[in-house]
Amino acid sequence: MDVRTRERIAIAIAETNGCDYCLSAHTYLGLNLAKITPEDAALARKGSSTDPKAAAAIRFAVQVARTRGGVSDADIAAVKQAGFSEAQIVEIVALVVENVFTNYLNRVAQTDIDFPVLQTAEAA
Repeated sequence: MDVRTRERIAIAIAETNGCDYCLSAHTYLGLNLAKITPEDAALARKGSSTDPKAAAAIRFAVQVARTRGGVSDADIAAVKQAGFSEAQIVEIVALVVENVFTNYLNRVAQTDIDFPVLQTAEAA
């Protein structure tokens, strides 16, 4: 998975889980390292992207997080139709798991934000 899509997914999952630290960190990294646009960072927070293939990956990642892995056959078909292989789908799920772990850890630890601060909407 390319770095831009990885950062977009990290932003989307941080927003989904209400983790201000991870949202702040991954938005900073996305903008400054991966070179996504501010528009794409904002769209990632909403579960989308200006890039159609990345948007499909992000939508799927958010669905994995929201359903705790209980995605539908239609969700899997949509991400496959966007051009993702089964191996890449496994990678998307792994990215969700990695980000959920760091989101929860930083929320529990109440980690001080050492990036430009962004705040999530309340987690569902």
